Amino acid sequence: MVDYTEKIEVNPKIMLGKPVIKGTRLTVEMVLEEMSAGKTVKDLLAAHPRLSKEGIYAVLAFAADSLKGERYYKIAV
Repeated sequence: MVDYTEKIEVNPKIMLGKPVIKGTRLTVEMVLEEMSAGKTVKDLLAAHPRLSKEGIYAVLAFAADSLKGERYYKIAV
């Protein structure tokens, strides 16, 4: 897994403390939402010039690490 600790920061003075890609105001949440809506890495890089491929991979690693140890429950449909 990618070491995201050098790319992701949480600072209460930036975006209300949401995790962001260092040096930007791009939140982990925003990148994940855009990817879940079907945007590709290429789309994201074109739309956000300060974003890097490494930053996107750091977002994914951060999200994966955040879910470790979580309990999952089947949702009735």
